Amino acid sequence: MRWINRRPGAALAAFLALVPFALALAAYMIGSDMRLAVNPSDKLLPAPSSIVDTALRLFTEPDRRSGRILLWHDTLASLQRLALGVGISAGLATAFGLLIGLLPHVRATLAGFVGVLSMIPPLAVLPILFIVFGLGELSKVVLIVIGILPFLIRDLSQRVLEIPREMIVKAETLGASTSVIALRVALPQLMPRLLQAVRLSLGPAWLFLIAAEAIASDQGLGYRIFLVRRYLAMDVILTYVAWITLLAVIMDLALRALSRRAFRWTETAL
Repeated sequence: MRWINRRPGAALAAFLALVPFALALAAYMIGSDMRLAVNPSDKLLPAPSSIVDTALRLFTEPDRRSGRILLWHDTLASLQRLALGVGISAGLATAFGLLIGLLPHVRATLAGFVGVLSMIPPLAVLPILFIVFGLGELSKVVLIVIGILPFLIRDLSQRVLEIPREMIVKAETLGASTSVIALRVALPQLMPRLLQAVRLSLGPAWLFLIAAEAIASDQGLGYRIFLVRRYLAMDVILTYVAWITLLAVIMDLALRALSRRAFRWTETAL
C-alpha cells in the first residue's frame, strides 16, 4: 500500500501530534542546561522550572503598586481590543462580501480597490493611524480592522461568486428580490466561510494588536512583553508568549466547534 493511502489510527495520530512539541521542549531544555552550565546567571534561556515559578507568580500575585494581577489585567485589555477589531471586520466583511459578490456594479467599483488595499502592509500605516486617531484605543482597533478586513472581504466575496447560478435563478423564478436573495440564499452559504476566514485571520490580528500595544500603550499583553524586554526578563516574556499562544488556540478551537455545530452540512472546518 502506498504511503499516501495509509492513515494513522487515533492513538498513533495523537502520539504523532505530540512528537513536535516534545522535540521542541527537549531542544529548549538541552539548550538551557548548556547555557546555565557555562553561566548560572544566564537570562537568555531560563530553566523550565524558573518559567513555571514565574508563571505561577504572574497568574496569582498582585502588583505592589496597583494591587492588580497584571497578567489578567493585560489579558482583558488585549482581548477587548481584539474582539472589537475582529468583530467590526467580520460585520463589514459580510456586508461588503455580499454586495461585491452579488451586485456587478458594486463589484466593478470596489473589487479592484479592495484588492489594492489588501496589498498595503498594515504596519506601514501604523504611524499614520497614531497621528490621525491618537494613541488611544481607537488606533489599535483600526489597525486590526485595516489589517484583516481586505482579506475577509476578498474571501467572502469570492465565496458568494462561487454560489451556483442555478440557486439564484430558482430564487428569482420564485419572485425573490435582491435583498431576499442576499439574506435567504447567499448569507447562509456565506456564514461557514466567514467563521473559517475569521479563524485564518486570528494570527494576523494578534500580530497587529501586539505591534500596536508595543509602540503606544500602557496596558496589554504586547505592552508588557516590550516593557520587560529591557530587563532581559525572558521568564516573563516566555510566559506571556505561551499565554498568548494558548488564548489563540482556545479561540481557534471555539470557532471550529461553533462551525461544526452550527453548520454540520459543510465540511469546511479543518
